[in-house]
Amino acid sequence: MLLFLLVLMFTDDGQAQQVLGQKKNGSCRCEVNSTVWSFPAVKYEAVLQQVETCEGSLRDLQEQAMTSSRRLPEIKAKVQDVTARLQPFQYLLNQGLYTALSLHRLGHELGHLEADIGAVHSQLNNSQTQKLSKEVVKLRKDVDRLHISDTVNMQTVRENLRNLKNSVESCKTIPKDFRGQHSQCHKGLMTNISDPVTTKVSPYGKTHTSGSWGKQSQTDTEEQKNSYWVQPLLNGKIYGNILRVYQTYEDFMASTNHKDFTVAPAYNHANTIEGPSAVLYGEALYYHCYRSADVCRYDLKTNAVKRVTLPGTGVGFNNKFPYCYYDCTSNSDVDLEADETGLWAIYATVGNHGNLVVSRLIWDDEAQTLNVTQTWETRLFKKAVSNAFMACGVMYATRYVDEYREEVYYAFDTATGKEDNSLALPLQKVSKGVASLSYNPTDRQIYMYNDAYLLAYQAFF
Repeated sequence: MLLFLLVLMFTDDGQAQQVLGQKKNGSCRCEVNSTVWSFPAVKYEAVLQQVETCEGSLRDLQEQAMTSSRRLPEIKAKVQDVTARLQPFQYLLNQGLYTALSLHRLGHELGHLEADIGAVHSQLNNSQTQKLSKEVVKLRKDVDRLHISDTVNMQTVRENLRNLKNSVESCKTIPKDFRGQHSQCHKGLMTNISDPVTTKVSPYGKTHTSGSWGKQSQTDTEEQKNSYWVQPLLNGKIYGNILRVYQTYEDFMASTNHKDFTVAPAYNHANTIEGPSAVLYGEALYYHCYRSADVCRYDLKTNAVKRVTLPGTGVGFNNKFPYCYYDCTSNSDVDLEADETGLWAIYATVGNHGNLVVSRLIWDDEAQTLNVTQTWETRLFKKAVSNAFMACGVMYATRYVDEYREEVYYAFDTATGKEDNSLALPLQKVSKGVASLSYNPTDRQIYMYNDAYLLAYQAFF
């Protein structure tokens, strides 16, 4: 007789397993599936992996917490420093920080202008200085009114201030009959430019595509009268330290009988030439000094170098404001020029929003110093210009047309402070890149360093 028994077994997940048994020959027999008790290896591995992942995440969090703890004092110090620096301007917060601060700076700038106009008026005391005095009084009233007004038209005020400053600069030392003082200068702007009258590859070869060249711009002696010069940038198309001078035009064209001058002992020296900006004027080479806001003067007779810092807030150098209309000309931040009226520097400043600035330079032979006498601010953005040059006290700017043409399209007259952006004078070229462009007052020709090609054009007024 078989006796069926119900045997309750429990599996690993806590559920009961029912098993039927038989009683036979005094014993109970049943078949039990033992696989239900096998070790859960798969689940164990999954849990183990989760534990390891949690440990890794915990270590990462601990490292981040330690890093944050170390940086916290540094961050706190920075916050305290910024807070301390802003504290003097805290009173401007409720009135609008930027507006009030801009007005504060504008008033400070206007104060300097009032002092300049007062000095000029006390020396000249003519109708023009009287007019300037009245205009600056009116501008002062406008600025004072803005301090208590809820609306500020800063653009209009700054434009009026810029025009007034340019008028004062033009009035300082330039005589009334400015162009009449120079026999080569005409009262009108440039009217035309010829096709190239000189075309030659640089004596340094086609690989040296950046530099400057031209005819001696000031001919005080017979030796200087027919001399030509080339100043290549031999280091990365940015830096140079060699000036090559030819005594005659024939020697220049044949690349013979030259004399080399070493301006600086190395390419990273403080007196090294930076950018394609040099001009040979009289007994000296004027150029942009290495990584600075300075203009250098290298004396060909004594080898002495004198320098002057260009005026303005945040003068661009080290490729900050290069000529950049189509392709940027590396490190062309400061451009040295010469014309019938003397020496000039063309550059841009942060204070003038990257627009072109023109400064007049004078060498004091008695004191052996290089000085800046006047500065004008234009509204022309320097990076929107391919190059610029001076002629008869007028700055002309060019723009890229295509691979074989440039165009003179803008003029700023330092004698009047007025500008003209309606010009359209074509300028032919051999290659795309224009490293430098300079006007020469002795022959009224324009000299271009055009991707290692040396080109010259006749200018007409």
